[in-house]
Amino acid sequence: MPRLSSEPMLAASPASATAADACAQRDARDLDHEMLRIALREQRAILENAPVGIVFTLPGAFKSCNPRICEMLDYSHEELSRLHPAEVFGTPEDYQALTAEAYPVLATGGLYEKGEHPFRRRDGSMIWARLRGRAVDPATREAGTIWIVEDVTEVRQTLFEMQAIMNNATIGIMYTRNRIIQRYNPAFGAMFGYRDGEALGRSTRIVHPDEQSWHDFSVHAYPQLARGIPYRAETELVRKDGTRIWGQLNGYLFNPEDPALGAIWMFEDRTRERADEIQLRNALMENRAILDNAVLGIAVVENGVTLHCNAKMEELFGSPAGGMDGRPVRDLYPDDVTWRQARRDTACSFREGPVHSAEHQMVRRDGSRFWARLSGRLFDVAEKAGRSVWLLDDVTAQREAADAIRRARDELEIRVAERTAELAGANALLQEEIVERRQAEARVHHMAYHDSLTGLPNRALLADRLECALRAAQRNSRKGGRALAVMFLDLDRFKTINDSLGHATGDHLLREVARRLCAAVRASDTVARLGGDEFVVLLPDVGGAAECALVGDKVIEALATPFPLEGHSLHISPSIGICLCPDDGDDVETLMRHADAAMYHAKALGRNNYQFFDQRMNQAAARRFELESNLRGALLRSEFELHYQPIICTATRRLHALEVLLRWRRRSEGGAGGADGNTVLVGPDEFIPILEENGMIVPVGEWVIRTACEQSMAWQRQGLPAVPLAINLSARQFMHDGLVESIRRIVGETGIDPALVEFEITETALMQHGGQTLDTLRQINDMGMRLSIDDFGTGYSSLAYLKRFPVRKIKIDRAFVRELEASSEDRAIVAAVMALANSLQLSVVAEGVETEGQYQLLGGQGCQLAQGYLFARPLPASEAARLLRGSALQQVA
Repeated sequence: MPRLSSEPMLAASPASATAADACAQRDARDLDHEMLRIALREQRAILENAPVGIVFTLPGAFKSCNPRICEMLDYSHEELSRLHPAEVFGTPEDYQALTAEAYPVLATGGLYEKGEHPFRRRDGSMIWARLRGRAVDPATREAGTIWIVEDVTEVRQTLFEMQAIMNNATIGIMYTRNRIIQRYNPAFGAMFGYRDGEALGRSTRIVHPDEQSWHDFSVHAYPQLARGIPYRAETELVRKDGTRIWGQLNGYLFNPEDPALGAIWMFEDRTRERADEIQLRNALMENRAILDNAVLGIAVVENGVTLHCNAKMEELFGSPAGGMDGRPVRDLYPDDVTWRQARRDTACSFREGPVHSAEHQMVRRDGSRFWARLSGRLFDVAEKAGRSVWLLDDVTAQREAADAIRRARDELEIRVAERTAELAGANALLQEEIVERRQAEARVHHMAYHDSLTGLPNRALLADRLECALRAAQRNSRKGGRALAVMFLDLDRFKTINDSLGHATGDHLLREVARRLCAAVRASDTVARLGGDEFVVLLPDVGGAAECALVGDKVIEALATPFPLEGHSLHISPSIGICLCPDDGDDVETLMRHADAAMYHAKALGRNNYQFFDQRMNQAAARRFELESNLRGALLRSEFELHYQPIICTATRRLHALEVLLRWRRRSEGGAGGADGNTVLVGPDEFIPILEENGMIVPVGEWVIRTACEQSMAWQRQGLPAVPLAINLSARQFMHDGLVESIRRIVGETGIDPALVEFEITETALMQHGGQTLDTLRQINDMGMRLSIDDFGTGYSSLAYLKRFPVRKIKIDRAFVRELEASSEDRAIVAAVMALANSLQLSVVAEGVETEGQYQLLGGQGCQLAQGYLFARPLPASEAARLLRGSALQQVA
């Protein structure tokens, strides 16, 4: 600075110099403050607009952060400041591991860096971020840490996907620069026989058979690539060991503007395909010769148009050679109604499987009509509306012959029925005249000691005869003579028949049962009816348990034959309890009570059997009474729960549907249930029969349908895939008048897609109530729900009803699958069921699959679906949800 400028300061007085210094210092401080504020605003603008997350943490807390970190974690600034840092980590252990790794570096004043680390966002999803951190004061941890967080999720995913593409690609991929191999994937190495890295740095000449082919390839390929046009060709290539292959090449430049960056080449081995093309060409010529000489009409159809057909098809429709090619299929039907119905039936069959069979009336070119049997098959099962091939046979003569036979049979049946009625009427009048006087004399006595419905001895007469038989048995026992037996008989599921078909049908059935019982025992035995569907057979003078067993077998056999009634084929079976005097009691009350206990034991063992009394049955009867008492409040106490068992597709081994199974988690004795774990899971075989007998199966069944639908909707709201639910309907529940309305209400209130609901009805229930259940089945089907027959093969199916029922699926009972590997009879039964299902266009599910051998045999028979312990046991809802999420699903698949 020039000296003159400082002279006034030297001449100034000390006081004025002090004032000037103070003013200068204030100006300097103001300037520093202003510069500091500007710097702070600039820093805040940088922080708020930084493309990376910046956060300042204190031990166990977020102190401050910029908007980018809030955006990355999907939290507001206020929400993030209230979180503990561990809450944005995947687990608390992840947080502890990071801090243990970072703080030793931060404490030395160093920069801590982490290439990538997962963090949890607000919605639970994970992001990957690159971390850099530095301590504010390395000596004091409480001073905090500055963290720079960069989101690398997309970059990481892109690199992962690129590496996965390279490693898992089924085609060979090679990167070259100046015709030198820079990189290749495992598929390339496998295709050409080179180990990993063995071909790197070598000329592309190694994949060509000779120098000339390599030179010719270069002449054609690289000029085209230089113009920015991908190069594609099929040519002969050579492997490391000298063998030749036929390959397809596709080449691209990384950057057409800079060819020096290199090119990427993709190779596909088409050696087998080329050989297959030659074989296919020969096969096509052979097939054409076969088609031209076939006795059936054969045509290929796509989009409702006949693409081409054989000579027999042209002959059937009176068309000249080539005259049907390109002709609409609609022209082959006599009217629009028949055409539309055929289209609907075909579309429905193709949705269920690849084959459709039907008979329709067709029209020839000259207008004449004939009946044809059509069988269509899709070329591609995945393309339900795609190309299909059809076989056609003229069955007019067969139908006319069958119609004539049917008419003759109907006329004969009418004549026989009329004559039979005439004879029956005449015989009845004659019998009435003969017995009228005798009946009048015995009526009063009979009514006092006999059942008015069946004519059997009633309770009073039974007690009298039992007392007499007891005295005789006691005398015989002292002399070492024979014993007395009491058989207590109850008809299985009689109440279901009575409720569904009416009391008149039930009364008729009881009379028929009484008649067969009397025919099955000795003349000296007594058959009595106690009331309802309970009967007692008194067997005096029997040799012991073995002789009683023979009588029990005869009774079961006598009732096994169906009872025909007004178009129904009724099936009934007995549960029989047997006790012997004096071993099981020596008075009327004790014998009756013990026979009754043995009868309930027979019911518990599956019905349609007999059991001899022992003292343990008293305990079983007490348990049954206890279960029935507890069941009456189980629904209100929320003790029922649903389990789900997967049904898998045998072709893909992937999840197809879930069967809904009812379980009862009963409070154990002295326990409060719930959280303390004092509960017992009762098997369905114990409590479901009780529900059916006391009528509680109706409200419990409605709860099962509603809960299953609500659970399906809950899974869908969680983003889980929607799979069909198979729900069982008991016979009593199915015949309840409010069933259809209840289902309609539940579907409307839960919002579930009806196509996701499938009801399973046992074969026996369907056949017992076939005439009345058809309307119910159609109403359920019209709502869009599917129907299937459970336990197929264990009942007595009427094929006439089975064809009329709108069912889509049948389930082979586990009894036929259990011994499938060892039993040729079971394999024959499964094959017969598959043939029947295929003829009716029904899907088939096999239950109880537990071994790979069973699975392979079922797949070989064409069984589409299966379930069993081989794939998974019945699962609670939480475990079923994990199954649907993916990892467990792949395991099942």
